[in-house]
Amino acid sequence: MVSVNQLAVEFGGFSLFDDVSFLVNPKDKIGLAGKNGAGKSTLLKILAGIQSPSRGTVSVPKDIKIGYLPQHMVHDDTGTVWEEVEKAFDDLKRLEEQIEQLNHQLASRTDYESESYLDLIHKVSEKNDHLSLLGGGNYASDIEVTLKGLGFERSDFDRLTSEFSGGWRMRIQLAKILLQKPDVFLLDEPTNHLDIESIQWFEDFLKSYGGAVVLVSHDRAFLDNITRRTIEIQMGKIYDYKASYTEYLKLREERREQQLAAYRNQQKMIEDTEKFIERFRYQATKAVQVQSRIKQLEKIDRIEVDEFDNSSLKIKFPPAPHSGTITLEGKGLSKSYGDLNVLQDVDYAIERGEKVAFIGRNGEGKTTMARMIMDEISYTGMLKHGHQVKIGYFAQNQADLLDENLTVLETIDHVAVGDIRTKIRDLLGAFMFSGEAVEKKVSVLSGGERTRLAMVKLLLEPVNLLVLDEPTNHLDIRSKELLKQAVKDFDGTVVVVSHDREFLDGLVTKVYEFRNKKMKEHLGGIYEFLERKKLDSLKELEQKTKQNGSNASKAKAEKKSEAKVSYEERKEISKQHKKAQQLVHKCEEEIAVLEEAIEELDVQMQDVVNASDPEFVKKYQEKTAALESKMTEWENMQEQLESIEELKKQLG
Repeated sequence: MVSVNQLAVEFGGFSLFDDVSFLVNPKDKIGLAGKNGAGKSTLLKILAGIQSPSRGTVSVPKDIKIGYLPQHMVHDDTGTVWEEVEKAFDDLKRLEEQIEQLNHQLASRTDYESESYLDLIHKVSEKNDHLSLLGGGNYASDIEVTLKGLGFERSDFDRLTSEFSGGWRMRIQLAKILLQKPDVFLLDEPTNHLDIESIQWFEDFLKSYGGAVVLVSHDRAFLDNITRRTIEIQMGKIYDYKASYTEYLKLREERREQQLAAYRNQQKMIEDTEKFIERFRYQATKAVQVQSRIKQLEKIDRIEVDEFDNSSLKIKFPPAPHSGTITLEGKGLSKSYGDLNVLQDVDYAIERGEKVAFIGRNGEGKTTMARMIMDEISYTGMLKHGHQVKIGYFAQNQADLLDENLTVLETIDHVAVGDIRTKIRDLLGAFMFSGEAVEKKVSVLSGGERTRLAMVKLLLEPVNLLVLDEPTNHLDIRSKELLKQAVKDFDGTVVVVSHDREFLDGLVTKVYEFRNKKMKEHLGGIYEFLERKKLDSLKELEQKTKQNGSNASKAKAEKKSEAKVSYEERKEISKQHKKAQQLVHKCEEEIAVLEEAIEELDVQMQDVVNASDPEFVKKYQEKTAALESKMTEWENMQEQLESIEELKKQLG
């Protein structure tokens, strides 16, 4: 479908790609792997036709539609969310207008037998067929489902796009691309501005999407859940694996081990051959054998071991100074921005040494709470820091706050005080800024490099509370893993605002969910929290349906709208219905086994010996008690199943 042939990209003598070739096939789900600066984003731009290579070609058939989502984009803030997203259907709307014009011409003519009239009918038929292929004119439902999946509420649809933050405007552009249904998606870090719920919806969408996907992401879980092929960019070359990201890592290690083994064997053979030649070079009786060995060496195809770029982050947070048992305590906390109430009467407490995650949809107050902890914004209520608590803060936009006129070295030199000044270059080296790289201006650094530099500033002073707001944005996967290990090893308290499931997994032991202006505490890790959320979703849907049904006067008006947005609900209910049916069936099988066992015991109970045996009687009582318990369990399950079936009927 898309063919890349002998691609080369050079910048002022530096080669980013050298003789790269590969194919993107229909339905391929490809993840591009490689460290920051390897060329992943550049390759996407070339595939999208935005950037030209130094040499080589990219061939795309004319009828193939490509949808490209860059990391950074210029937003068009001239209309509402709905109007902006509706632009995805501009071609379809133009086609509708053309059909309407042609139908108007047909209605005004009476020369039914003429050739031009028949041509007009043919054109209308042709355009109607094309319209049908594009999905017809019923696209409002698609728009609504997509916007809701990406986290928008119905009340947002008529708001101006200029009212939203950059992250939400990126979602608007993503919605447009999704609705255009391109043959090939080119997605550059699409999850950077999505919350966990939206990421899960987006995953489901891409997994079931019929087109091809080429994806750059530092979200390992996202890559594993979507991709089935990984193209690694390493030192200007590519390595193509028919595997997801985690499987690719194993295969890459196996490939290197095989290469090393073959390389060692070949080197041993070469060494032995050279020794033979050197030993018998001047002996006439061995001349034929020596010449044969020389020719053998000349013909040998030398094995090369793939060169791995092993430069990586080496992070270790300074030891945390001792602090009080309670690190943070909030009571009756509320925060509003004008008329918008974000948090209302929130209470929570975080103890020394705890590592907790702030989770929730964007706009629910996670970053607001982080800024309240840092006393950067005003609020009502009491927020108390524990005894001797010293905070290190990494803001979501920390990398953007760096002075672009300074060099890397100057940035750190301006804030470092005390003995650490003698170790600035060592510290920068640990964050992959060594040699001439420390003289680079901040203005020319990549997103990942800026994030690393901002992280260096965080390490300049010992703290016992780390507040990290989206610290992994723009970091490559290896750097994220090393940062995660450093945070795990940190002996102080940590609050992480993040949507990166892989980063949070095994790191945090408590989750605070921000929802409906509250903070709800969940004990356990991130995947335990997400599993519980799935189980709770049915109850939420039932409540929603009851609320809708309680207002009979609106039922008719909302019926059509409900049909538009109930796809995700129906999908979730179907899953729950199937699961409930399986549980009921399993319970019935267990009841049947118990009833059969009790019947046999009833027969045996007629024997006087058994009836007077305490052990036999105890066994009989245990079986009957188990049956009674299982019957109660079955009744509860049956009630739940009936409730789900009723809900399915109401949603159609």
